[in-house]
Amino acid sequence: MKKSYKIVVAIAAASLLTTVAVAPANAAGTKQKVCVALDTAGINDKSFNQTSYEGAKAAKAAGYASTIEYLPAKSGADYAPNIQKFVDKKCTLIIGIGYLLGDAVGAAAAKNPGINFALVDGWSGGANQKGITYSSNEQSFVVGYLAAGMSKTGTVATYGGMAIPTVTIFMEGFAKGVEYYNAANNKSVKVLGWDTKTKKATVTLGSFDDTTKALATSLSLEQQGADFIFPVAGNMQATTAANSLKSGKSNVIWVDAAVMDTGKQYASVTPFSALKGLKEGVLATVKEAYDGKFSNTVYVGTLKNKGVSYVITPSWSKKIPAKLQQEAKDLADAIASGWVPAN
Repeated sequence: MKKSYKIVVAIAAASLLTTVAVAPANAAGTKQKVCVALDTAGINDKSFNQTSYEGAKAAKAAGYASTIEYLPAKSGADYAPNIQKFVDKKCTLIIGIGYLLGDAVGAAAAKNPGINFALVDGWSGGANQKGITYSSNEQSFVVGYLAAGMSKTGTVATYGGMAIPTVTIFMEGFAKGVEYYNAANNKSVKVLGWDTKTKKATVTLGSFDDTTKALATSLSLEQQGADFIFPVAGNMQATTAANSLKSGKSNVIWVDAAVMDTGKQYASVTPFSALKGLKEGVLATVKEAYDGKFSNTVYVGTLKNKGVSYVITPSWSKKIPAKLQQEAKDLADAIASGWVPAN
C-alpha cells in the first residue's frame, strides 16, 4: 500500500446520534418479556433474523430477560399484526428486526409509551424507541479491498436484496474498498452491481427470499467475469455460494455472521466474512433496559466498538497473501481510529 495515498477523518456514525430521551423504564434488575418481530426469510435464515435472535437468547441466558419469543413474517403485511400481538401479550421490550419494520414499530411505539421498542437497522423515535444501527460501510470497505487483491479476473461484484439504506451501505463500502485498492496499487479492478458515480445499486433482487433470481443473478455476474461476489441479501448468499461450489468460477463474501457459524458447508468458496454484530446490538439493548437505562440514543456498531468486523475463514488463512492480510488489518485499524481512505 502506497504511503503517499492520504487518509482523512470521516466519522459517519456521529450524524446518527439524536438527543437522549430516557423511556419510562422498569426498575433496574427487573427481568423482561422480550419479543422479537422478524422480517421475512424465517428464523433459520443463517443471516439477519437468526443472528439478531441470538442476541435475545444471549440476554435470556445472562438473566436480562425472563422470557423471549419471536414471530415470523411471511410478508410485509405481517409486520404490524405481529407487533400488535406482542403488545397484547404485554411484552416489555419489542424488537423489530429490519429497516422494513420501521413504520410498524414507530406507530406501535407512539401508541404504547409504556412499552420499550427497538428497531434493528432502524432509527430512534420517541423516548421509548431505540435504533440499533451499524456502520456497515467500514468492514465492507476492508473486504472490498481484500476481494480486489484476490481477484484473478480483475472483476468483482456485489448485489443487494433490496435497494434500501441498510443494504446499500454495504455495497457502497465494498465498492470504495475496491477503488482504494486500485488507487493504492495502481490496479483497475472493476466492480459490478454498484455505480460509483451515482452511488446507487445496479443489481438487486427486489426481496430477500427469491432463490430463483439469486441464482440467475449469480450466474450472470460470473458470466460477466466476476470471481468474487458480495451478496447483501440475507440467506440468498447461500444460493450464491451453492452456485460457486458447483461452477468453480467464483468465490463468495459471507455477510452478517461468519461463514463458519452459519454456513460452514460453503467455507471452501468463502475466503472471508463481513460481520455485523446483530447479536451484540440486541444483547446490549436488552441489557440497557434491564439496567433501567433504556433510552432513544442510537446504538451504532463500528469497527472501533467491534459492532462490525471481518474475519478470514480458517481454511483460507494460508491461501490469502500475508501482505494483503496485513494491509487489510492496517486499514481496519485506521478506520477504527476514525479514519477512512480519501475518495
